[in-house]
Amino acid sequence: MRNLLIVLTLGMTTAIAAVQAQDNIAETPDFEFATKVIQLPDGARPHDASPGSPGQIWYTAQRQGALGIIDIDDWTFRQVPLGESSAPHGVVLGPDGNAWITDGGQNAIVRYDPRTGQANVWKLPEDTGYTNLNTGAFDKDGVHWFTGQNGIYGSVDASGQVQVWKDPKGRGPYGIDDTPDGEIWYVSLAGSHLAKVDRTDGTVTIIEPPDANAGLRRVWSDSKGDLWISGWNNGKLYRYQPESGNWTSWMLPGDKPQAYAVYVDERDDVWVSDFSSNNTLVFDIATEKFVATIPGSGPKAQVRQILGRDNEIYLPESGTDRLMMVTVGG
Repeated sequence: MRNLLIVLTLGMTTAIAAVQAQDNIAETPDFEFATKVIQLPDGARPHDASPGSPGQIWYTAQRQGALGIIDIDDWTFRQVPLGESSAPHGVVLGPDGNAWITDGGQNAIVRYDPRTGQANVWKLPEDTGYTNLNTGAFDKDGVHWFTGQNGIYGSVDASGQVQVWKDPKGRGPYGIDDTPDGEIWYVSLAGSHLAKVDRTDGTVTIIEPPDANAGLRRVWSDSKGDLWISGWNNGKLYRYQPESGNWTSWMLPGDKPQAYAVYVDERDDVWVSDFSSNNTLVFDIATEKFVATIPGSGPKAQVRQILGRDNEIYLPESGTDRLMMVTVGG
């Protein structure tokens, strides 16, 4: 079936940011950081945040069908409507400098060019049905891969050619990431497994975690290619080492933790958000200890996807309609 391509020129809404907190400096023996929080529109429900163009943070306003653009220098933001019925989930910065968005409401991948204000909307084939699109990542050839919680994963290249495959175990594909060698891995929340994608034919190799029904939600690679994974159902942080096939796990602190997002920064520190404690935790790989705790900016902050750039980490809070930027090193 031919993929539907829609080209749009999108309007913008602009607002001055309300700075919730600045220069909130915390220090542990080995970890120092400062936080700044921006108040976004009521009801935006920011889901994922990503490095954008230089000096910008991008976020998905899931409930308002928009891409948010924060200018870091003056701490202001604007929102770009993505189209009728839009409900964007994930956003990542592509190698072309554009924002690539997994839009569950439109059942489409949206590519937005911040320089021209134009967007391409690539609808998934009709026979895939509603896929509940989730998250995207780029392989070493610049192809965008994505997941859909209703049991699919797929790819779209720069020309807009969309391909979709079914997960062998059905519902659940969620977090996805590329490794330093440019390969693609994803995890399944409902299916509770890890999968490596064969980029030549789209097939996957399923890898089971050591714990049944762990609820693997997000995955991120460190600089060595080891994969760090959040266990939503059991509150564990996992490491899977592809070279050896070994799994290691650490329980998050506190009562009944819920490990949601996981991200490995450029220093190879692991960030994981815990819905239960309303904190984002930092895990030191060398010492195998949690070395810092960043509380949410308000009750039930619900930090979703975590991404960052250099010494900046971006924490989108869907529960408070805010975004927190953590600067490591104060």
